[in-house]
Amino acid sequence: MIDLTDPSMKEIVDEFCDETNQLLDELEGILEEYEDEPSLGLLEKYGQTIDRVMGTAQTIGANQVGQLCQMGKIIGYKSSQNDDDNLNNIVCGILFDLVDILREVVKNLHIAEPEHKFNVEAFMKRLNWLKEKFVHIDRASCDFEEGNGGAAITSELESLINSLKL
Repeated sequence: MIDLTDPSMKEIVDEFCDETNQLLDELEGILEEYEDEPSLGLLEKYGQTIDRVMGTAQTIGANQVGQLCQMGKIIGYKSSQNDDDNLNNIVCGILFDLVDILREVVKNLHIAEPEHKFNVEAFMKRLNWLKEKFVHIDRASCDFEEGNGGAAITSELESLINSLKL
């Protein structure tokens, strides 16, 4: 396991946090654009962008960031396959909340502060509600894989929600 508080990791953690904050700004811009002019393509773009953060987070051992991003990726891709505008407007709000939570987690990672100053109970309730709405949607990534049903991906989202410790 990589110790991100190790002084030898400082430069890597700093660079990761700086890059992630830039991508979080980009994610926020995508969501603002979605609010102005809803497009399923923007939700897919959100999934692709957050996937970039997820990959780097998993590589350096920023597991909490990686898990949050994985949830965002699944939600972004699932919602991009959903034609219910009302549900996708709710999704947009949840994804904005996720960006805010990621900002806090990344800030705390940057200053090596393990404690977070936010309450995620309401966010977790919304995630649990949302996963039930996605059961019928098969695709949850950029690539379509046959046999990868909506229930399996919803189960993956549920597993992430249950394992997340904020």
